Amino acid sequence: MNLNVRLFATLKERAGASQVSLEVNEPACVSDILAALTEKHPAIAPSLQSILVSVNREYAERSQPIRPGDEIALFPPVSGG
Repeated sequence: MNLNVRLFATLKERAGASQVSLEVNEPACVSDILAALTEKHPAIAPSLQSILVSVNREYAERSQPIRPGDEIALFPPVSGG
């Protein structure tokens, strides 16, 4: 299935785009998307250990199933003071 993944902050900078298209086999889960993203954009790999994943605007675990048409977004951790 073909999925569009939105990237924010440093993830967007490392990929050079705010959105990427990924092809993953069905059935798929969040971890499959992260593996496909790492393969397509290796510069993102170091950040994937601590990112937050949103599926259809709700935070998701790496084992959550993904269906065609799901809205996926990745957010790096935020720090501040």
